[in-house]
Amino acid sequence: MPKMSDTMTEGVVVKWHKKVGDAVKSGELVAEIETDKATMEFESYSTGTLLFIGVEEGKAAPVDGILAIMGKAGEDYKELLASEQAKDAAAAAPAAPAPAQPAAPAPAPAPVATPAPVAAAPARPVATASTSSDDRMKASPLAKRLAEEKGIDLGMLKGSGDHGRIVKRDIEWFKPGTFVQTAAFAPNAVTSESFEEVTVSQMRKTIARRLSESMFTAPHFYLTMDIDMDAVVHARESVNQVASVKISFNDFVVKAVASALRQHPAVNSSWLGDRIRYNNHINIGIAVAVEDGLLVPVVRYADSKTLTQIATEVKAYAQKAKDKKLQPADWEGNTFTISNLGMYNIEEFTAIINPPDACILAVGGIKQVPVVKNGMVQPGNVMKVTLSCDHRVVDGVVGSKFLNTLKALLENPIVLLGQGNI
Repeated sequence: MPKMSDTMTEGVVVKWHKKVGDAVKSGELVAEIETDKATMEFESYSTGTLLFIGVEEGKAAPVDGILAIMGKAGEDYKELLASEQAKDAAAAAPAAPAPAQPAAPAPAPAPVATPAPVAAAPARPVATASTSSDDRMKASPLAKRLAEEKGIDLGMLKGSGDHGRIVKRDIEWFKPGTFVQTAAFAPNAVTSESFEEVTVSQMRKTIARRLSESMFTAPHFYLTMDIDMDAVVHARESVNQVASVKISFNDFVVKAVASALRQHPAVNSSWLGDRIRYNNHINIGIAVAVEDGLLVPVVRYADSKTLTQIATEVKAYAQKAKDKKLQPADWEGNTFTISNLGMYNIEEFTAIINPPDACILAVGGIKQVPVVKNGMVQPGNVMKVTLSCDHRVVDGVVGSKFLNTLKALLENPIVLLGQGNI
């Protein structure tokens, strides 16, 4: 199993394009493998015959685990496989107490490490569990007798006992036309306990691990600011009349953030334990929602690009992310990240820092609210942004100055258009 991304620890075989006995040429497509960030094509490193498949479709193997064995047609691979499985089993076994004799030197590692296949949990939902399959009417003997005496149809009652059991109080409290069976109005209602469990995808595992590490190791603090977007709203309308690509509000934010980072390099930084890295280049990660979670493709050297270039690149990345076609080069190297939920009518939120960045900007939607201009109350377009900062690198004043510069650029977009053109 090859390591196809910097954070990959295991891969899931989505599909085999070859079967045992097929001839394979070097560079030929053999399988599709789901990593923690995308589904990628795996090409053969050599020419030969596929003798053994170590991982079934839908199952996982760790990086450097046995994915398949290739060799000459008819070649006996079983001895090699057994040897590697034995090595892997020995490595996985818990250490036993040392015998009372001189310790022998450890054996030298094999030239190529190929651990035995790992049987992973199935990548499909497990069967649904239900507390009961008894569809008969449940009622206590006393409740049945009282209902018969009063001429009450038990089918009109909703039981208040355990698991919907009809009990004495349900008969006593019943009033015709009021306490009726819910199922009569909600035929699709779930009336028994059930659940569905889905195996965690490689992407979700990585999101959980990386964001947990970020949240619990980097001391976060948050700075929120309102930005008057009236000028951007008018500028966008004008730009889209002449631009070859439709410009979004997010494209303006990316361009403004890149320009502000150039003026505040301390925000464009990373904590490296014993040192702080101040990046001279500005690579902005754009959080993109996909079916299994979140991907962050990177707009490189964003401060040197025009609004049209940024818009084109972001649209292309978003489509590639949804199609699971992003490559490692597309998501590596970010120095700052933007997460925008404005299109989902979210007014304000906080985001977890995306390592190795020192900051992430959470962007809310543009909302029409009353604002005071020149001493008069009038309608205005306001957008809230929240900067999450790693306090090990960025202090409150540094983050505040960055936000004030960002605010000035967005409230005067003519500066952005003059710097980067259209």
